[in-house]
Amino acid sequence: MQAKFVIMEQYIVSARKYRPTTFQSVVGQKNLTETLQNAIRQNHLAHAYLFCGPRGVGKTTCARIFAKTINCLNPTSDHEACNACESCVAFNEQRSFNIHELDAASNNSVEDIRSLIQEVRIPPQIGKYSVYIIDEVHMLSQGAFNALLKTLEEPPSYVIFILATTEKHKVLPTILSRCQVYDFQRITVRDTIEHLQYVARQEGIEVEEQALAVVAEKADGGMRDALSIFDQLVAFCGQTITYQQAIEVLNVLDSDYYFRMTDAALKGDVTRAMLLFNEVLMKGFDAGQFVVGLMQHLRDVMMAKDAATVVLLETTDAIRKRFTDAGKVCPAPWLFEALDVMNTCDVQYRTAKNKRLTVELALVKLCRIVAKAQAQPVAQQTAQAPTAQASATQSKPAPEKPVAAPRVQAPQPTQAIPTVKKLPSLNLGGSMPEAGTTPTTTQQTPSQEGPRTTPFTADRLHEVWAGLSTAFPGEARLTDMLRTHFPVLLTETMAELTLTNPWQKEEFARFGKEVMNRVRDELKNDLVKLQVRVAERKEVETAFTAEEKYKLLNTMNPALGEMKARLGMTIE
Repeated sequence: MQAKFVIMEQYIVSARKYRPTTFQSVVGQKNLTETLQNAIRQNHLAHAYLFCGPRGVGKTTCARIFAKTINCLNPTSDHEACNACESCVAFNEQRSFNIHELDAASNNSVEDIRSLIQEVRIPPQIGKYSVYIIDEVHMLSQGAFNALLKTLEEPPSYVIFILATTEKHKVLPTILSRCQVYDFQRITVRDTIEHLQYVARQEGIEVEEQALAVVAEKADGGMRDALSIFDQLVAFCGQTITYQQAIEVLNVLDSDYYFRMTDAALKGDVTRAMLLFNEVLMKGFDAGQFVVGLMQHLRDVMMAKDAATVVLLETTDAIRKRFTDAGKVCPAPWLFEALDVMNTCDVQYRTAKNKRLTVELALVKLCRIVAKAQAQPVAQQTAQAPTAQASATQSKPAPEKPVAAPRVQAPQPTQAIPTVKKLPSLNLGGSMPEAGTTPTTTQQTPSQEGPRTTPFTADRLHEVWAGLSTAFPGEARLTDMLRTHFPVLLTETMAELTLTNPWQKEEFARFGKEVMNRVRDELKNDLVKLQVRVAERKEVETAFTAEEKYKLLNTMNPALGEMKARLGMTIE
């Protein structure tokens, strides 16, 4: 009986199988690849390059393509490697002696760099350049960096260094100054989807575009990660991949939950929001992950409200349209406040002891935004109603004989509280009195049409007086007095203003006429007069000292002094 052996083809992961081999096949780094091609075409090659950027965006791949191209013996018209010459064939078969790769993560000592410096002295046997690619260069030790400095600055003419790193800030400034720095950018979701569609066609796999969008978002700008996730989906789903399968395998929360949560919040349906959140937790998703996802969802809805910002959504056209429809329903003020609520929840979530309750409270606030916004106009109308009623009451004609406002009785003075002392009043009813004369009350000269005599109340006088605080913007001291001192209505037309000190009285006298003219115009009464007085502070009796007590007691009983002298006593 003969045994049959089935030879299985060796499997190669997509990240290696579809690794770019030309500048044209590099995804998402067009500006950098064109710059490198132009440098090759113009023969302006630097002796050291630094490729930096996130993981999986093509730093090492571009370094290999660049090294292969500059050593190609017969480059194409668009300055790509021919893949047919001896140098290209040796590189493709991984036996090239012109291109050397060093992993700085495991070869980071001074001895490793000294060994590399010894190799630099050997010129290339095939091609023009010896290219040294040092990956993860930020892992080199301080001594290794120092050992590399001199060679990196002035290498032999046939040597080119290409350094690659994901953490540019850890590279010494002296190293950066010796290199041409190329910053690689994250690969966009759109570019990732298009490349994954190309890979799927080559492998004969049917996949929904929305599933590829989930893969691209999960990869976060790294093509290597995206291809690894794609291989994981193929291993689970086979030759057909759907969106539902993708979110199940990758443990991604369906975006439909966020749309439903937003709809519940807009309708103020707290019960529905709580049940949705519980359903998310029952599926095994972390509450913090849900908060971050909802924040991103609200941000995307806000971007979709404006045609100018909708391009910022890195997703498929179908999902972008769904966000646009949601943006038409969500008011901008609601989105702003909702984002603030969820951002606060995200900050508090990290330190909260009851994390679920923290998220539920945030969802309740989210549902209450609309109700709160609707309640504000009602509250404003309620607050404006008494004001309108008061205005209507003031607009009614007053009786012919208005009742004089009651005189406000000043409180009884206590110790250390200012008391009012009767002083000659400052007449602001007409002309100012001359110095040294007793002020008299005079009336303002009425116009030919007769004086205005509209009745007013003490409240109306206070309202007019309060409005004067903004009438003199350049006079800070006067404005302060108007804000802190209010007149008291004594009779129908006579008011009394009590100031703290004589200096305030002098300051007020400078503007007295203008102040009263404004008061009369607002009250529509030309007979209003104002007398100004100064409150006198009653001196506060201080406690007696020991010496003062002795003198008082000695006055009352002279024998006390004789006893003090006879006994030689002292006062303490």
